[in-house]
Amino acid sequence: MQEIKQIFKPLKDPRSPRNKRHKFFDIMILSILAVLSGAESYEDIELFGNEKKDFLKKILELRNGIPSHDTINRLFQQLNPEEFEKCFIEFAEYLKSASILKDHLKDHIAIDGKTCRGSRDTFKSKGPLHSVHAWSVGNSLCLGQVSCKDKTNEITNIPKLIDMLDIKDCVVTIDAIGTQTAIVEQILLKGGDYILAVKANQPSLLQKVHTICETAIPDFDSTSVEKNRGRIETRRVEVFKYNSKVHGSHWKYLNSVIKVSSTRETLDNKSTKEADRYYISNLEPRNDFGTFIRSHWEVENKLHWVLDMTFREDACRKRTKHATANFALVRKMTLNILKKDTRKGSLKGKRLKAGWNNKYLLELLGTYTRLF
Repeated sequence: MQEIKQIFKPLKDPRSPRNKRHKFFDIMILSILAVLSGAESYEDIELFGNEKKDFLKKILELRNGIPSHDTINRLFQQLNPEEFEKCFIEFAEYLKSASILKDHLKDHIAIDGKTCRGSRDTFKSKGPLHSVHAWSVGNSLCLGQVSCKDKTNEITNIPKLIDMLDIKDCVVTIDAIGTQTAIVEQILLKGGDYILAVKANQPSLLQKVHTICETAIPDFDSTSVEKNRGRIETRRVEVFKYNSKVHGSHWKYLNSVIKVSSTRETLDNKSTKEADRYYISNLEPRNDFGTFIRSHWEVENKLHWVLDMTFREDACRKRTKHATANFALVRKMTLNILKKDTRKGSLKGKRLKAGWNNKYLLELLGTYTRLF
């Protein structure tokens, strides 16, 4: 229990000392346990606490019983999300130090944004919460979250997220919104490598990349065929050497240009050609760029989709103050714990089992976070 206390230690209890009946640490751990067991609201957390009171008293102080949903709500509204984001990243670091993760961050980190649509408040003309996430492809783990006002703020918040992460020896992939010279320099300064999408937001770069792909001979040219869900997708990846003396050196240590061409064919022989996609990288030309580009979308399939389908994040109606951002971090903490359980079963099934079976809940936490 001592280790997790150290992780939450930098968090300041935002509540007034007057009439403070429940310990800050008790509320935080109760919330994580409840969400791990299927809770989706503050009312659910209170219900979980009351139904599991005897069990919880063995691991938490709960000197004044189970806190009400209003008490839990007020805490998450007032909690500083930036401080909580740092604790979340430390939580991932703690998993590494506990020898749970394989080689931790020495892999591929995919960065992408997500909108929590249910947090939109049309009555107050308040847009939904948008967050930027870092996903470790090799470890299937959410490494961090930074909240922004809307999607347009991703450009200013991606550097904040990168700054908090250890990306040394990692390949960082970002969609075109992150294709900025400042972000490139930051990744390289922290010892990482980059593969970035090139689209119309960088017109001169896109034109230059397009010209190289149409006129040069690729160093690597590979084609893969994938059959899935009643269709056949043929994907061609061409990798070209970027010569800064010929094409200019505006982009820091740019060494490779990648072109991806895809064609989809259905079982009734209808063929559709996707628009060609382009990427740049500081890495020297190599044959596995296609794997990194394809794996980037795990942040959508294994994080964003799971948060919506298993944790019902898009349906979350929390809107007041910092509640949306903070509760989103609790979901990702529990997701990380569930992801590291290698036993058979869906995430939904494991949440149900955690709620029904105290022994299993303790095994999840004890084995993977050493809380107990």
